[in-house]
Amino acid sequence: MAIAETLRTFLAKEQVVHDVVAHPLALSSSEAAAAAHVPGDRLAKAVLLEDDEHYLLVVVPATHRVDLGRLHQRLGMVVGLATEDEVAARFPDCDRGAIPPTGFLYGIDTIVDEVLTEQPEVWFEAGDHEELVHVAAAEFARMFSQARRMRLSHHV
Repeated sequence: MAIAETLRTFLAKEQVVHDVVAHPLALSSSEAAAAAHVPGDRLAKAVLLEDDEHYLLVVVPATHRVDLGRLHQRLGMVVGLATEDEVAARFPDCDRGAIPPTGFLYGIDTIVDEVLTEQPEVWFEAGDHEELVHVAAAEFARMFSQARRMRLSHHV
Protein backbone atom coordinates (compact mmCIF):
# COMPACT_ATOMS: atom_id res chain seq x y z
CA MET A 1 0.00 0.00 0.00
CA ALA A 2 1.26 3.50 -0.75
CA ILE A 3 0.34 6.79 0.89
CA ALA A 4 -3.26 6.67 2.16
CA GLU A 5 -5.68 8.20 -0.33
CA THR A 6 -7.35 10.39 2.32
CA LEU A 7 -3.96 11.85 3.23
CA ARG A 8 -2.82 12.17 -0.39
CA THR A 9 -5.97 14.11 -1.29
CA PHE A 10 -5.56 16.45 1.68
CA LEU A 11 -1.89 17.16 0.96
CA ALA A 12 -2.71 17.99 -2.67
CA LYS A 13 -5.81 20.08 -1.92
CA GLU A 14 -4.08 22.11 0.81
CA GLN A 15 -0.86 22.34 -1.23
CA VAL A 16 1.20 21.10 1.69
CA VAL A 17 4.87 21.25 0.80
CA HIS A 18 6.18 17.80 1.65
CA ASP A 19 8.22 14.90 0.45
CA VAL A 20 7.71 11.19 0.86
CA VAL A 21 10.56 9.19 2.33
CA ALA A 22 10.68 5.48 1.52
CA HIS A 23 12.22 3.11 4.05
CA PRO A 24 12.52 -0.63 4.64
CA LEU A 25 9.50 -2.34 6.19
CA ALA A 26 9.01 -1.16 9.78
CA LEU A 27 6.13 -2.17 12.03
CA SER A 28 6.41 0.51 14.72
CA SER A 29 7.12 4.22 14.83
CA SER A 30 10.48 3.66 16.49
CA GLU A 31 11.43 1.11 13.83
CA ALA A 32 10.28 3.50 11.08
CA ALA A 33 12.45 6.30 12.49
CA ALA A 34 15.47 4.02 12.58
CA ALA A 35 14.78 2.57 9.12
CA ALA A 36 14.37 6.04 7.59
CA HIS A 37 17.36 7.46 9.55
CA VAL A 38 15.30 10.24 11.13
CA PRO A 39 15.37 11.37 14.77
CA GLY A 40 12.66 9.67 16.82
CA ASP A 41 11.83 12.97 18.53
CA ARG A 42 10.81 14.32 15.12
CA LEU A 43 8.65 11.40 14.03
CA ALA A 44 5.00 11.97 14.94
CA LYS A 45 3.30 8.85 16.27
CA ALA A 46 -0.50 8.70 16.21
CA VAL A 47 -2.23 6.92 19.08
CA LEU A 48 -5.98 6.29 18.95
CA LEU A 49 -7.72 6.50 22.32
CA GLU A 50 -11.33 6.00 23.30
CA ASP A 51 -13.73 6.54 26.12
CA ASP A 52 -17.18 5.00 26.17
CA GLU A 53 -18.54 7.39 23.54
CA HIS A 54 -15.73 9.05 21.56
CA TYR A 55 -12.41 8.53 19.87
CA LEU A 56 -9.45 10.85 20.27
CA LEU A 57 -6.21 10.81 18.33
CA VAL A 58 -3.15 12.00 20.19
CA VAL A 59 0.05 12.75 18.32
CA VAL A 60 3.34 12.41 20.18
CA PRO A 61 6.98 11.88 19.21
CA ALA A 62 7.94 8.26 18.53
CA THR A 63 10.30 8.44 21.51
CA HIS A 64 7.46 9.35 23.89
CA ARG A 65 4.56 7.64 25.62
CA VAL A 66 1.15 9.19 26.13
CA ASP A 67 0.62 10.18 29.76
CA LEU A 68 -2.98 9.03 30.25
CA GLY A 69 -3.07 10.49 33.77
CA ARG A 70 -2.09 13.94 32.50
CA LEU A 71 -4.59 13.65 29.68
CA HIS A 72 -7.32 12.74 32.19
CA GLN A 73 -6.41 15.76 34.36
CA ARG A 74 -6.34 18.17 31.42
CA LEU A 75 -9.47 16.92 29.64
CA GLY A 76 -11.51 15.49 32.50
CA MET A 77 -12.10 12.25 30.62
CA VAL A 78 -10.89 8.72 31.18
CA VAL A 79 -9.52 7.17 27.99
CA GLY A 80 -7.79 3.97 27.04
CA LEU A 81 -6.14 2.58 23.95
CA ALA A 82 -8.45 1.64 21.10
CA THR A 83 -8.19 -1.92 19.82
CA GLU A 84 -6.48 -2.75 16.53
CA ASP A 85 -9.89 -3.55 15.03
CA GLU A 86 -11.22 -0.13 16.07
CA VAL A 87 -8.19 1.59 14.57
CA ALA A 88 -8.59 -0.35 11.32
CA ALA A 89 -12.28 0.56 11.13
CA ARG A 90 -11.60 4.29 11.57
CA PHE A 91 -8.62 4.38 9.16
CA PRO A 92 -9.81 2.06 6.37
CA ASP A 93 -7.29 3.25 3.77
CA CYS A 94 -4.29 2.64 6.05
CA ASP A 95 -2.32 -0.46 6.95
CA ARG A 96 -2.76 -1.61 10.54
CA GLY A 97 -0.31 0.18 12.78
CA ALA A 98 0.63 2.83 10.21
CA ILE A 99 -1.95 5.56 10.68
CA PRO A 100 -1.13 9.17 9.92
CA PRO A 101 -1.55 11.79 12.65
CA THR A 102 -4.33 13.50 10.70
CA GLY A 103 -7.28 12.21 12.71
CA PHE A 104 -9.28 15.28 11.70
CA LEU A 105 -9.40 13.88 8.14
CA TYR A 106 -11.26 10.87 9.54
CA GLY A 107 -13.65 12.82 11.78
CA ILE A 108 -11.60 12.23 14.94
CA ASP A 109 -10.64 14.98 17.39
CA THR A 110 -6.87 15.37 17.38
CA ILE A 111 -4.43 16.66 20.00
CA VAL A 112 -0.79 17.33 19.12
CA ASP A 113 1.87 17.19 21.79
CA GLU A 114 3.61 20.57 21.98
CA VAL A 115 6.97 18.80 21.87
CA LEU A 116 6.37 18.21 18.15
CA THR A 117 5.55 21.84 17.48
CA GLU A 118 9.02 22.77 18.74
CA GLN A 119 10.79 20.63 16.12
CA PRO A 120 12.31 22.22 12.96
CA GLU A 121 10.83 19.43 10.82
CA VAL A 122 8.51 16.48 11.34
CA TRP A 123 8.02 13.08 9.72
CA PHE A 124 4.88 10.96 10.08
CA GLU A 125 3.33 7.73 8.85
CA ALA A 126 1.87 7.89 5.36
CA GLY A 127 -0.58 5.04 5.91
CA ASP A 128 1.70 2.11 5.15
CA HIS A 129 4.78 0.53 6.71
CA GLU A 130 7.30 1.69 4.10
CA GLU A 131 6.81 5.45 3.68
CA LEU A 132 6.91 8.57 5.82
CA VAL A 133 5.74 12.08 4.97
CA HIS A 134 8.27 14.80 5.75
CA VAL A 135 7.28 18.45 6.33
CA ALA A 136 8.96 21.56 7.68
CA ALA A 137 7.78 22.99 10.99
CA ALA A 138 5.70 25.70 9.32
CA GLU A 139 3.81 23.17 7.21
CA PHE A 140 3.24 20.92 10.21
CA ALA A 141 1.84 23.89 12.15
CA ARG A 142 -0.41 24.82 9.22
CA MET A 143 -1.68 21.25 8.86
CA PHE A 144 -2.59 21.11 12.54
CA SER A 145 -3.79 24.68 13.03
CA GLN A 146 -7.22 23.44 14.16
CA ALA A 147 -5.90 20.71 16.48
CA ARG A 148 -5.56 21.23 20.20
CA ARG A 149 -2.02 21.42 21.52
CA MET A 150 -0.77 20.44 24.95
CA ARG A 151 2.01 18.55 26.65
CA LEU A 152 0.65 15.06 27.08
CA SER A 153 3.57 12.67 26.89
CA HIS A 154 6.89 11.80 28.45
CA HIS A 155 10.14 10.54 26.98
CA VAL A 156 10.79 6.81 27.31
